[in-house]
Amino acid sequence: MSYTSFDNIGLVKVLSFFQTHDSEYLSGQDLSDVLKISRVAVWKHIKKIQTLGYKIESKQKLGYRLVSDTEKLLPWEITRELKTKVIGKRVYYFEEIDSTQNFAQQIASDEKEDGTIIIAEKQTSGRGRRDRIWASPKGGMWFSLIIHPKFDVSSSTLVPIAGAVALSKSIKSILGVETQVKWPNDIMMNGKKVAGMLVNASFQANNIDYLVLGVGINFDVDVKKLEKRLSKSPNFYGVNSLRKKDDNTSPTVLLREFLLQFEKVLVQLNKGEKSKIVKEWTKRADRIGKKITINTSNGEISGISHGIDNDGALKLKTAKEMKKIFVGDVVSSQV
Repeated sequence: MSYTSFDNIGLVKVLSFFQTHDSEYLSGQDLSDVLKISRVAVWKHIKKIQTLGYKIESKQKLGYRLVSDTEKLLPWEITRELKTKVIGKRVYYFEEIDSTQNFAQQIASDEKEDGTIIIAEKQTSGRGRRDRIWASPKGGMWFSLIIHPKFDVSSSTLVPIAGAVALSKSIKSILGVETQVKWPNDIMMNGKKVAGMLVNASFQANNIDYLVLGVGINFDVDVKKLEKRLSKSPNFYGVNSLRKKDDNTSPTVLLREFLLQFEKVLVQLNKGEKSKIVKEWTKRADRIGKKITINTSNGEISGISHGIDNDGALKLKTAKEMKKIFVGDVVSSQV
């Protein structure tokens, strides 16, 4: 099952009418007359809407009433009340897909896909950095964003840093949860991973054709089940889930806020305001001033973390020198 934000499908018309009259009972005849479709069509759309996670109450002689919205990240729910100018205005939704990143890269060159988001309820072949497996069960938020940036290649390394800042801000704003950023691309809560991101890019000479930011968020996942599955994977340091048991905040609200915050940091990148993004990342980093060990292609390097520079490179003070590391993984740190 898949949907897009630009499909003019009947069930969205029926649903929109319910959402604008959410305290009223609407008869099948009323819906039929207003929407100019048969009562049978109305009934079929209502049944489909219910399968998408919306709760609709029916009472004899009164009709139907929308009781609650879905938690699925459906296209029309994302674009409804979205405050961005470009990011997230076009949406593809898949109930299941191999990888949102794969699909995004297939369509990313098309100019009209600038700002497009591809969402999956479940990925069968999700991947993280360096082609590692990314577990993507139901309950998480798995998506990819296509960007046709105005900035040059030198700024592209800051995109995952900007994404981490935008996501950390959004989580605090919507859920009231404090998170930390871990170089190069992780979001942590209480020392365990709750989100991560990666970037794929296409370059032509010194120009960027497109960037695709892949984001995975453990919004409301089974932590024990996920940790059991991932405990033997490289650089594993635990899994956490964002939403608390007594919280009913919709993932849609968090995603809308992230899209808005991410568009704001993209504007900063386009203006060349790299230092502002680095400053915001540094405020959220928990390992600055601590001894850490980085696994790189040339082996492990240990030293004191001095944060990142304006290119997103990690500054590491070893016993001999200050090194800049562009690619690597933090494998251990001083408590």
